Amino acid sequence: MLKVTVLYGHPTDPAAFESYYASSHMPLVGKMTGFEKAELTKFLPNPDGSKPDYYRMAELYYASPEAMQKSLGSPEGKATTGDLANFATGGVKMLVGEVG
Repeated sequence: MLKVTVLYGHPTDPAAFESYYASSHMPLVGKMTGFEKAELTKFLPNPDGSKPDYYRMAELYYASPEAMQKSLGSPEGKATTGDLANFATGGVKMLVGEVG
């Protein structure tokens, strides 16, 4: 199993980020096929009260490299990744790894 992790830096306007993420970006993710499950995380302050390194994280799980490539290479996958520039003002890091 593979996991694509998307780490979102802290946006310049968190309210605008959340609004766009819920109303525009997540519907695009919902049109993608081929992933086994998705997990979304909004980070809280660290135990010492300091700001976390990242604002949000999204994780998409795929059964194989081929499934991941097909999903992300589809028109829906390209629209989803292309949309990141529209709202992720804090920057984005994408990582791919094996689960297990």
